[in-house]
Amino acid sequence: MSPNVAPKIISSLPPFVSPEEHKVLTSTTPESFSSIPPILRLEEPNISVLFDPPLQDFGPDDCERGTLYIIESVLAFISTTGRGFQVEYPSITLHAISRTESGPCIYCQLDEMPTGDRSDDDDSPMRELKIVPERVEALEPIFESMSGCAALHPDPEDEVDGNDEAFVDASNFEVFNGDADQELSQVGRAALEHLESIIHNPFEGEEGKP
Repeated sequence: MSPNVAPKIISSLPPFVSPEEHKVLTSTTPESFSSIPPILRLEEPNISVLFDPPLQDFGPDDCERGTLYIIESVLAFISTTGRGFQVEYPSITLHAISRTESGPCIYCQLDEMPTGDRSDDDDSPMRELKIVPERVEALEPIFESMSGCAALHPDPEDEVDGNDEAFVDASNFEVFNGDADQELSQVGRAALEHLESIIHNPFEGEEGKP
């Protein structure tokens, strides 16, 4: 069995460029487009994170405060301690805005099982990640940036299976919409009640607006 793929402890960020730098690099025909670093979609400081279960070798001090980097290649976080982690988007099976009494955050579920080792009846527990920005206004930009990056990384298994459920985007990055009649196929029915209690639908209230 292959080793787990998420999250990966890092001490420095992977290479990236700003959208402006990317435009300059692609304005002329490069020798290879693959050599151009991925784009940084969003950088948000003053972020705290929480893993459940806790992430090995990444303690409470590391989680307390840092900067979130939403790069097209990976989701990365660097703490003020100098330690950080990165997660590949196919490993994030669910992300949503959560507004609970404990405080608003971006709630994620991480599948740490390599794609090739998954099976349809695999009911192994997933790690939860909460991304808590100091600015509540940052929740929507973080959510949208993560969704955009996830769309760039479709799950190979879904491409083979042709799985195209209404609430799963092209990247197999599930966004729970709060509808109790829907089933979260990848996280299991057992998680539905828990998710409904913490997930906020960012599109709620849009219908009927002039």
